[in-house]
Amino acid sequence: MASAALDIADLEVSYGATPVLHKISLSVAAGEFVALLGPSGCGKTTLLRAVSGFVPVSAGRIAVAGRDITHAPPDKRGMAMVFQSYALWPHMTTAQNLGYGLKLRHIAKADIAKRVGEILAMLKLEGFGERNVTQLSGGQRQRVALGRALAVSPQLLLLDEPLSNLDARIREEVRHEIKALQAKLGITTIHVTHDREEAMVMADRIAILDAGRIAQVGSPEEVYNRPNSPFVASFMGAGNRLELEAKPTDGGMRIEAGADNEAVLIPGSAMAGPVIAYFRSEAARLGPAEAAAPDRLLLRGRIVQASYPGGFYRYAVAVGQNQFMVDDTRRLPVGDTVGIGLPVSSLHFFSRRET
Repeated sequence: MASAALDIADLEVSYGATPVLHKISLSVAAGEFVALLGPSGCGKTTLLRAVSGFVPVSAGRIAVAGRDITHAPPDKRGMAMVFQSYALWPHMTTAQNLGYGLKLRHIAKADIAKRVGEILAMLKLEGFGERNVTQLSGGQRQRVALGRALAVSPQLLLLDEPLSNLDARIREEVRHEIKALQAKLGITTIHVTHDREEAMVMADRIAILDAGRIAQVGSPEEVYNRPNSPFVASFMGAGNRLELEAKPTDGGMRIEAGADNEAVLIPGSAMAGPVIAYFRSEAARLGPAEAAAPDRLLLRGRIVQASYPGGFYRYAVAVGQNQFMVDDTRRLPVGDTVGIGLPVSSLHFFSRRET
């Protein structure tokens, strides 16, 4: 990537004798917002801390705008970090927290006051400058932590799950604010999160990590609609897993009829033998057990559980020895025999050897 603001090449990190990151390579363009997404323990926070200089690197290279900073101390990397805990000084006012990094850089008091005023206005915190941070709400504290990072005009902004301490309503509001501010300032940003929706909403690209390796990198649309592995498909919400038999045909493959499914042609895919199909609960459609269609894989099952998470019903449907989650706007009785219609475009197929 010619205009890379951050370039990570074959990065390895170990905790003692235990390898944690395995040859991680990732380039981030100037002004890009990249989310590091994955389950707990996948290495995403370790990667962020290696980039920031708080975790030593065993092998590989980290460069910022072409400058090798692999072994540089944190304060020489041109970065600023917003932590999960915010890490604000509780004995300081909002303005003092915002200006703390500038004070450490021996900036003149008048210039600090001017910059703090700009940040307060940018974050809609006018009137809160003299208030102690312990008197602020969670959302306001998060803004102060972000403002303190932005005040020093970093080359890279690093976000370590900064929204995890906020309640759902405030979290949704603040993540849109952060994305809008990042786009306005054009600052290169790396954001660690385990929240799939948060990554989808905020990031230009998503790097999904699995066991210390990058499983897939792509736009939100790419990793959601075209997962490259069973792990990515499942992590991106396609948690229903279905075992099938496939035979190649001209221009695609044929899913053979089974004890609980009808046969169907899948265009564009050429696989043979045992395959696994992954699908999302919202992609399925409930209907009559005999309502086969040429563009849908039909499963036959029985509703065994129902819940109402809000706006739709979520059903557990038993199909043979398996059970699948399916969403539907209609209220249906538990015990009903139903068909699960799966649009072929919503199915993610992998060889059983990959699972």
